[in-house]
Amino acid sequence: MTKTKWTENEIPDLTGRTVVITGAGRGLGLITARALARAGARAVLGVRDLERGRRAVAGLPGRFDVRPLDVADLGSVRAFAAAWSGDLDVLINNAGVMDIPAARTADGFDRQTATNYLGPFVLTNLLLGHVTDRVVHVTSQLHRQGRIDLTDLDWRTRPYHGMAAYRASKLAVVLHSLELQRRLDAQGSAVRSVLASPGIARTGLAAHSRSDIVNRVPFLTNSPERGALSLLYAATQDVPGNAYVGPGGLGGLRGDPTLGRAGKNGLDEELAGRLWDVTAELVAPRSPDAAADDGVYICSYGSPRSAGPDRRPATPPA
Repeated sequence: MTKTKWTENEIPDLTGRTVVITGAGRGLGLITARALARAGARAVLGVRDLERGRRAVAGLPGRFDVRPLDVADLGSVRAFAAAWSGDLDVLINNAGVMDIPAARTADGFDRQTATNYLGPFVLTNLLLGHVTDRVVHVTSQLHRQGRIDLTDLDWRTRPYHGMAAYRASKLAVVLHSLELQRRLDAQGSAVRSVLASPGIARTGLAAHSRSDIVNRVPFLTNSPERGALSLLYAATQDVPGNAYVGPGGLGGLRGDPTLGRAGKNGLDEELAGRLWDVTAELVAPRSPDAAADDGVYICSYGSPRSAGPDRRPATPPA
């Protein structure tokens, strides 16, 4: 029997559900927000430019709530989380940058690492007490080439290389999902941590980079709408904890969404646990008031790492 392709039409009725999508002012995030709102969800767009975000959804069917959020700025992340009240069914950590020049954020972090990993790590932990269903982390097939340096996660001592930093940040995202799922399982939580890769989608993400050449080779890439299907599948379908959703075509670069498997480095439980600890220390607030707000989840959510059997995360799909 021929397997049918998964499409947006298979998204269930999401009436009454609330979804936060970061980086939703354009690209995959905006496409995802629009589709979820069409299915009945209240789509909360976390955007850096409020006016642009409002214009992007003006007149569209569905419920939209546009809020300021810059995931590279931990002050903005904490403000967004502090303003949240009520249940949050799904958090989609979509915001990202790729192969950008070396730069530091207001907090002093490497901008690419902060945008792709550190900010989403803090946001996830601060909102986790509200999440009822799942957290979706948007990663990349390039995580398979990533390498994590726990002694210099923030590119302070190593020579900076834009693509190496991108690959490392996307591997960090995969490891974050692995360790988060372990902690959720250890708490007996029904909340899931899920990974989504859009493959190579023809968006503006790499427009400034030499890697943008792939956007001029359509047969190797997904359209933005097709790339967003992986995010929508991961956010709405019944998948196991730490599932990896990505294109089913050659090399996971294009095609329709299917369940796959993260790269070998992304399944390293010991590295995932150590990365969590290093990250929590790196982003720990310096003021006592902020530390009190962050500490509940970043420092202690779930069980600590151990050698016991409860360290086992949900089994990734084959």
